[in-house]
This record gives sequence, structure tokens and C-alpha cells, in this order.
Amino acid sequence: MGGLRLYAAVALSGFRRFATYRVATAAGVFTNTVFGFILASTYIALWDARPGLGGYDRSQALTYVWIGQALLMTTAMMGGGFQDELIERIRTGDVAIDLYRPADLQLWWLATDLGRAAFHLLGRGVVPMLVGALAFELTLPADPLTWLLFLVSVALGVVVSFALRYLVVLSAFWLLDGAGVGQIAGLASMFFSGALLPLTLFPGWLGEVARVLPWASLQQIPADVFLGRHTGAGLVRAFAFQAGWAVALLAAGRALQSVATGKVVVQGG
Repeated sequence: MGGLRLYAAVALSGFRRFATYRVATAAGVFTNTVFGFILASTYIALWDARPGLGGYDRSQALTYVWIGQALLMTTAMMGGGFQDELIERIRTGDVAIDLYRPADLQLWWLATDLGRAAFHLLGRGVVPMLVGALAFELTLPADPLTWLLFLVSVALGVVVSFALRYLVVLSAFWLLDGAGVGQIAGLASMFFSGALLPLTLFPGWLGEVARVLPWASLQQIPADVFLGRHTGAGLVRAFAFQAGWAVALLAAGRALQSVATGKVVVQGG
């Protein structure tokens, strides 16, 4: 119980930390809203020319756009969050102090990132979604359970995103600067998460591959849960997909962390 209270306190601290950046949050809300209108205009033109594209009607496609703007920072589709800070601590050697804390390194930063994600969902996600709903005809769930299931899917997406970014961070133990790996990972995330276009629009083998990669957990699956495209057994499979990738990637991160921290101990000794 003490361990749970510790990580809950770390998550709350992460929430409060990002809540202090009021001007940055306001600027982010404005930016997300503007890009939402740009993407929505593009989607309207595309769906007017190709109705039912990707299995979405126009209202669903526009909803997909605004869900994406709400989740862009929440699931850190462009990277960021704890990533830059921890890479810098590895580069300077300050991570050695972290390893002496009576807390698990991976869980500590996961808790921090969950707090960050919770703030961004409320601070930068709600307003753009409301603006989109006022400006366009969106498909909003009538059943409160669908909203709850959506939040569960978002939470799983945040964990998958963290696990991916944690692997990027750990590369800094060997490269000392994870910026290059982070940029590549960010581009992959934006492309394969469905942030630009729904993955159902990707043709042939590219679409089949994209839909089984972990990045689909960041936007595509939460959006489809919100739109009611996953129900019954399909919903269970969607959650299992996200949870499976979360467990696998966290396990990979823990294994790589053991190698990396062993390297630090050997060098320190």
C-alpha cells in the first residue's frame, strides 16, 4: 500500500507540475483548435469527394479529427513529456541519483507521465473538443458507458506511449543523446497512430501492418471506441491489443533498463 501511495503522489505531482504552465496550456489549446479547423476543412473536402471513406461517414470523420486534437498531447503522439528530462539526466549522469531512490525507476516515470497525461486531457483536450462540437456536427456517444470505455482506452494508450518513449530514453545510455532516436520515433508515432489519417485508409499491406503496430493504441483505437466501432468481442479484442502491447513494451523496457543500469553500476564501481 505504501508503494501505491508513493506512485499516486508522484502522479499527482506530475499533474500539478504541468498545471503551473498556464500560458503554455492556453497557447496549446489555441494551437490544437486551429489545427483542428485546418484538418476538419481537409477532411470535409476529402469526405465530400469520397463519402464513406475508410468506413466513416462525414460526421464520424470530423469527430475523429477532434478526438485526435484532444489526444495529441495526452498520448504524446509527437513525443515529449518525461522523455527530454530523463535523457538529460542520463547524459549528465544525474540518473545515478535516481537509481538510489527507494522507488522503481520505470514506475516512477510512468506515474509522472500518467499525471502529465491526465492534465493534458483536461487542460488541452476538453476545450478543442467542445469547440469542434459547436462548430461541426460530430458523432457524440449517448451512452455514458461509451465515454467510460473511451477513457479506459485512452489510459491504455498513454501507457503504450510511455513504454515506447521509455525505450527511446534508454537508448541514451549508449548514445548519450537520444534526440535522433526521439525524432524518428516521433515521426513513426504521428504516421502510425492515425493522427494524420485513419489507419483504415492505408492501402493493402501498409494498412495491415499499421493496424497491428503499437502506435495504433494512441489514437486509432481510442477514437474507434468513442465512435462505437468496437463493441462486444471486438471491444475486448481492442482492449487486449492495447494491454498486450503495454505489457510487452514495459517488459522490454524493464529488460533494457536492467542492462543499462548494470552498465552504470559497473562504470561507477
